[in-house]
Amino acid sequence: MNDRRGFIKLGLAGTAALVTGCITRQEDEATSGQAATTPATDGPIVLSTWKHGIPANAKAWEVLGQGGSVLDAVEQGVAVVESDLSNRSVGLGGMPDRDGKVTLDACIQDHGGRAGAVAFVQRFEHPISIARAIMERTPHVMLVGAGAERWALENGFEPRDVEIPDVRKAWNDWLKESRYQPVANIENHDTIGMIAMDASGKLAGSCTTSGMAYKVHGRVGDSPIIGAGLFVDGEVGAACATGVGELVIRTAGSHTVVELMRHGRSPEEACREAVRRIVKQNPQLEGMQVGFLALRKDGAHGAWSVFNGFNYALSTAAGQQLVDAGHDRTLTA
Repeated sequence: MNDRRGFIKLGLAGTAALVTGCITRQEDEATSGQAATTPATDGPIVLSTWKHGIPANAKAWEVLGQGGSVLDAVEQGVAVVESDLSNRSVGLGGMPDRDGKVTLDACIQDHGGRAGAVAFVQRFEHPISIARAIMERTPHVMLVGAGAERWALENGFEPRDVEIPDVRKAWNDWLKESRYQPVANIENHDTIGMIAMDASGKLAGSCTTSGMAYKVHGRVGDSPIIGAGLFVDGEVGAACATGVGELVIRTAGSHTVVELMRHGRSPEEACREAVRRIVKQNPQLEGMQVGFLALRKDGAHGAWSVFNGFNYALSTAAGQQLVDAGHDRTLTA
């Protein structure tokens, strides 16, 4: 298959951001460096998981630069990746489940803790926008499956049918053996999580995915679950997760990271402790990746993963870069 974390350069988003003076480096000038908790950062900051976070951050930064809210930024930022049909872990271009169906999950949360989520939906390009609508238009947090699809239709969201020959062929090839085997650092279990802070210190986060390739039909991972794939607390900070969702759910991973920051851990230390709890609980990980990304309310941030290979996109007034997260274990060739 293609490089599964490859992405299409999105010229409009990047150009618009440059025109507004929000991003000072071109996407292809992004640098990579070992992760560490940074000092407090003045002004806005946007963080998102993996290389596909680069175009997502560009859009989020553009929204902030044009006076949009941080909630608008995290919604519209990850929506860029949802629309990228070359992405095999997010949106309608994602890999199908065992029944050949692409099912989508997403959630969003604001500074005050309001949250919306949608899970196990099909044929909608932007589950993140459905999640926000659920947050703002209903008394609920999460809608799932057929009920969520019906609600989305009733509230103005249009379904879209997408058929990608390469994806269909890969699924047909997989059916010959029907064997599922997670492998670290491929988009079999990646997602995009975004956490951000605006110039006034308001926080928000979002998360969206098509989930594990060839999962059991009906499976839902951590991405739409508040406290697992994403958690935002305006008094402390925000965190998001990526990787094998089951491992994150079992430890309420993103909530754990935020609570550790509440009790004095730095963002990187909090992510590292959350990873080590997963490692302790699952000593035979066999290459199953999990990574956490955290942002403290003063702008300090950090990340950590089980294995090397996890990186995140960072955007500040100083520019944009791709940063390698710290890790507990090293993959060998």
